[in-house]
Amino acid sequence: MSVHPSAIIEDGAEVDPSATVGPWTLIEAGAVVGPDCVIESGVRLYSGTRLGPRNRVCHGATLGSEPQDLGFTAERAQPLTIGSDNRFREYVNISRGIKREGGTRIGNRNYFMAYSHAGHDTLVGDDNIFANTATLAGHVEVAHHCFISGQVAVHQFARIGAYTMIGGLTGVSKDVPPYVIANGQRAVVVGLNTVGLKRNGFSAEQRGRIKAVYRLIFRSGHRLAEGLDAASQRHPSAETDQIIAFIRASERGVTGFA
Repeated sequence: MSVHPSAIIEDGAEVDPSATVGPWTLIEAGAVVGPDCVIESGVRLYSGTRLGPRNRVCHGATLGSEPQDLGFTAERAQPLTIGSDNRFREYVNISRGIKREGGTRIGNRNYFMAYSHAGHDTLVGDDNIFANTATLAGHVEVAHHCFISGQVAVHQFARIGAYTMIGGLTGVSKDVPPYVIANGQRAVVVGLNTVGLKRNGFSAEQRGRIKAVYRLIFRSGHRLAEGLDAASQRHPSAETDQIIAFIRASERGVTGFA
């Protein structure tokens, strides 16, 4: 283990021997740091934070801090659990959980740019990018392969579907369905995330089908339930099933098309 002499690792913290810990970092009792993690300078890992292998935590980041929730008490604390191969850049802040069993969870291979924030009880999947100062309120769910641009603010309990891109400065107050681009002072869907879909191996046939499904659901004049049923019948596919399941599970309502 490579630990700078100025770092503080409290009794009861678990740090893998292969990890690196930089100067002026504090790892509290009850925190767990997995194999080959790099914890840079001035980092604070709070009790209840669990990092899997090969995560990198850059200068000034704080992981597992108390939720920004007036109802929080130490007795109600839930952990922050982080998978593998994530990057947390300078001054990222992620809160531990309070209300969801299992607390806050971050998956694998996510990239959090400087000053981005994920609130308590958020669920983040794999291979997502959060640009500078992107903010997730409590209980937000982000699927996988999403790009959340700079200064985006996602309302509590909102969900972001897979392969979605949110444009900069957007306020997201409702669920954003998969495969689309959303933008605006209050988010509206402005088209498909065509570039993201191509980069992730979606064929022209798949992209065309997704477009047809959204046109049928939102542009055909059908009521929502009728549009969902029609899409299922006319365009059966795994992508169609994912879109329909996402919309039917929505409790906040789904972001509409411009």
